[in-house]
This record gives sequence, structure tokens and C-alpha cells, in this order.
Amino acid sequence: MLFEYTTPRNKVIKFDHTYVMGIVNVTPDSFYPGSRVDKDKLLSTVKEMINNGAEIIDVGGESTRPGSERVSLDEELNRVLPAIEAIRENFDVLISIDTYKSVVAEESLKIGVDIVNDISAMKFDENMVNVVKKYNCPVILMHMKGTPRNMQENPYYHDTVQEIYDYLKERVEFAKSNGISQIIVDPGIGFGKRLIDNLLIIKHLSKFKEIGYPVLLGASRKSMIGMILDLPVEERLEGTLAITAAGVINGADIIRVHDVKENVRVVKVIEAIINATQG
Repeated sequence: MLFEYTTPRNKVIKFDHTYVMGIVNVTPDSFYPGSRVDKDKLLSTVKEMINNGAEIIDVGGESTRPGSERVSLDEELNRVLPAIEAIRENFDVLISIDTYKSVVAEESLKIGVDIVNDISAMKFDENMVNVVKKYNCPVILMHMKGTPRNMQENPYYHDTVQEIYDYLKERVEFAKSNGISQIIVDPGIGFGKRLIDNLLIIKHLSKFKEIGYPVLLGASRKSMIGMILDLPVEERLEGTLAITAAGVINGADIIRVHDVKENVRVVKVIEAIINATQG
């Protein structure tokens, strides 16, 4: 089934290929220092991402790395709104706002954001569902066990893939029951997961396609790669590219990454292989 979503700006997202989403963190403490974008470098960073093939820019103003603390509403607004305004004034790229706060989502949508990316799948803020419905915007619903502060404190699953599938299915049904239909699901690599859980998610990513909506995969430079290769975050590009290739093969519709150019090249090659037919 070919999904075609329309954003509040009447921009069409046609899921006939894998989108690459570039990560822009306007935070001082994201887990990968290379993703932290200073205000004076914002536009040049975004321009480079777009030139390298990013079709979505994901703006976040609160780190959700393991053990992170929540930031205040005012602080998050002060971080993300000027960044979104600057990006929108200069580029026609799709923008997603990475937040679980309904006020941040709404204020961002008012100034040109296209997608809400909620790590809590609309559970942390009960008004988020109303905001998404009001603006009729696509929403990303992610699986997470616990909160960013405690999610990596001995997470455990009896059946990793099925339990995450069931959670996402329930959140999708919740969204649908509230009149929301433009849904993307994200199994949440690294959010309350052990290494084996993350590996099983990637291996069985096609299972999440059975929920009936596009799937986002976000594993860029995450700790699972460090565990496998025994490398710091600065040296996890090749591991990320391997996961991107596996993700596209297994049906990912959006790949969320820090390193746009390299990941776009991988996506193009894998898609060429997948789409090859006998002449």
C-alpha cells in the first residue's frame, strides 16, 4: 500500500521511496556532540543536509539520551522556535519537531512545522492528541519503555518484537480513535532496549510494517553500535551505514540520521538493488 500524507502546509509526503531525515539538535547535551548545532551554524548545517539529500529536518530542543533530565517548557520553546523560524524562512524542506510537549508541538506547527515526532507516542502529554488532530499533521509514534531518565535501567522483554508491535498497535488504535490517520511508527532503537532487543528490531523490522503504516528507523551512532564494535560515538558511522542498509532492505520508510550524505548514498544503492528488474 502506497501512503501519501499531506502536511498542514499542503506539502505531500509520498512514501514511494525511503526518506532520509537529518537530525538537528539545538541542545547543549545530545549524546553525539556532532549533532549539536549552534545558532550561528544552523542555516549552513541545514543547507548542507538538504544539498546532500535530506528531505526532512528533525529539530529537537531536549536531549532524550539515557539518563537525561527534562527541560522546562520555556527553555524548549526558546531553543526550537527560533531555529524553526530560520529554517522555514530559508528552505522549503519538510520539518519535524522532536517533542512530547503539546505546547511545543502547537507553537512549532503555527510557524511551519510539518510533522510531530513524539517519543512518547502521545502518552506523556494528554493534549498532544488534540494538537495533532487540530492541525491534521503526520505524527510519529515511538515505542519507549519508561522515560529517558530511567529507560535503560534493566529493560527486559519476553518477546521483544511482539511486545513492541503490540504497544505500537495500541497507540495507533488510540490515534485512529481520535480521528488521526497520518501515522508513522518507530520501534524506538535504544529507548529502553538491550543490545539483543535492538538487533531483533532491525532484523524483524518488516513485522512493524504489518501494523499498516510507514516505519521510521533511528539508530544513528547509537550505543548498540558501540557495543558491537567497541567504538566511541565519533567512530560509529560505518556501523550506522550497515544498519541503514539493513533497515531499507527490511522496509524502513524513513531513516533518521546524523550523517546525511553517507546515509543517502547507502539508501540509493540499496533501493537500486531492490528495484532492479530483468530488462
